[in-house]
Amino acid sequence: MRQAIKQKAGDGMDTETMYENLQNDLIRFAGSIARHNQEAEDLVQDALEKSLKEEELLDLPIYKQRAWFFRVMKNRLIDDRRRDKRLSGWEEELDFPEQPLAINRLEMTELLSHLTPEMGDLIFKRYWLGMTSKEIGDQLQVPAATIRYKLHFAIKKLRDILEEE
Repeated sequence: MRQAIKQKAGDGMDTETMYENLQNDLIRFAGSIARHNQEAEDLVQDALEKSLKEEELLDLPIYKQRAWFFRVMKNRLIDDRRRDKRLSGWEEELDFPEQPLAINRLEMTELLSHLTPEMGDLIFKRYWLGMTSKEIGDQLQVPAATIRYKLHFAIKKLRDILEEE
């Protein structure tokens, strides 16, 4: 990363010098808006990476450079929070309330046998083992959204089977 920072541009000021001039302010600002240190460090690193693509940034006065970094970090944080909110919202939407069924294990095994082995496995992991869709997705190397979709489809199929009986 250090070598990438040493890129020269414009009037002789390089990105490394700019970062050294702003480092304390950037870390302090990121720490004030982030939830924890790792998130703050990620914000600073992301802003630094973006600054490498903005050659005209080196020609700006230091107060404008600082403002640019602050805006980039704030926008990144807002994007991350929106994404997290959207993803957790989907997780909650698809997390159906558990209604106790008056069926025993044998009946449940019979019911799950109507599903494909993959769907039955997903239902088992989610509702018996209590794994989240993200954990299941990580295990199967599939996006969590795909797991949620397949769980939704499997539950719909189980409901249809129960209604028939």
